[in-house]
Amino acid sequence: MRTRVPTVPKPRDRSVWLYFRFPLSFREVEELMLERGVIVSHETIRRWSVKFGQAYANGLRRRRSRPGDTWHLDEVFVKINGEQTYLWRAVDQDGNVLDILLQNRRDKAAARRFFRSLMQKTRTVPRVIVTDKLRSYGAAHREVMPSVEHRSHKGLNNQAENSHQPTRQRERAMKGFRSVGGAQRFLATFSGISPHFRPRRHLMTAAHYRTEMTTRFAIWDQVTGVAGLPATA
Repeated sequence: MRTRVPTVPKPRDRSVWLYFRFPLSFREVEELMLERGVIVSHETIRRWSVKFGQAYANGLRRRRSRPGDTWHLDEVFVKINGEQTYLWRAVDQDGNVLDILLQNRRDKAAARRFFRSLMQKTRTVPRVIVTDKLRSYGAAHREVMPSVEHRSHKGLNNQAENSHQPTRQRERAMKGFRSVGGAQRFLATFSGISPHFRPRRHLMTAAHYRTEMTTRFAIWDQVTGVAGLPATA
């Protein structure tokens, strides 16, 4: 009987994982790959991240279960080239990121645009949405999804507010974003890949956490095409 040969990730897939999972620069990923005996330039890692990152993020999203029926929405300001923009984010009750959108305003039109983008991406309608006291949410809610229950309270929205923390950490590591388009592309990919490797560890035993991470790495291998390929010398 032929023995199955263990599989190993390709340098491309490992580089993309490192870049979007940890607050690392392209040069730092280059150094980590060199330590593993892989010679690859930081520019190549940048191109891989741009070319394959979003495809991998989309693959992970397709493998997720259906979103929960309670959505938490929030917006925070992000400074890009000295100008203030707003990052809108929606997560379900389990902390899964449903959608993000960078916009210049936080008025009714911006909230309406985010609601429509969110519904188009998830292809579903929640039972409840939870927001802070920003009036734009209420106005857009009555127009776009009037049948959905809307709970507006600052203290109820910790789920969405906490989900901004990895983005803030990454923003500091990158010394800010250079353009709105670049930030939108990066954050769309980042919000698809990074949460996949961030289970709610505080709710798990050590054994449960290791089992869960093993499962998530296996899914990553399937998405990146590693699973089932023989190891290379």
